[in-house]
Amino acid sequence: MTPTMVELLNGCILTLMTPPRPEDTGPFSAARIRLAALVNRLVALECADAAAVRVWENAALRALIAEAGPGHGMSPGDAAETTDGDYSLAALDAANARLRRLVIRLHEAAEQARDSELDRKILELYCEMARRRELHLAPVKPAA
Repeated sequence: MTPTMVELLNGCILTLMTPPRPEDTGPFSAARIRLAALVNRLVALECADAAAVRVWENAALRALIAEAGPGHGMSPGDAAETTDGDYSLAALDAANARLRRLVIRLHEAAEQARDSELDRKILELYCEMARRRELHLAPVKPAA
């Protein structure tokens, strides 16, 4: 399961709202707060490009399915039926999940047909999708 940004933020809220038990004070309590801060930082990084990345991914997935799908038993309309909705992250993620399932079917068909060119193209798309979703934290400076 990949938690959504809302789920991560709600977890941080609960963590910060829950008072520590007496036995959890000290280093444990400090680590809990640092972890909540780190999760918030990751959510902030994700928010910066979340919609743009998903719109790009969905367009790239649709294009691949439209181009290669008919040659591997998929209807040209399979991907076209999947819309990005209102461009909310929830709608974009729902469309992305449907498109990814279609690409998985396409990838399976390409492997069964021994279509190494399409297999390579799909793997390259997966790599680019992962690259665009990378989150980069600044290096931590050691305490003096």
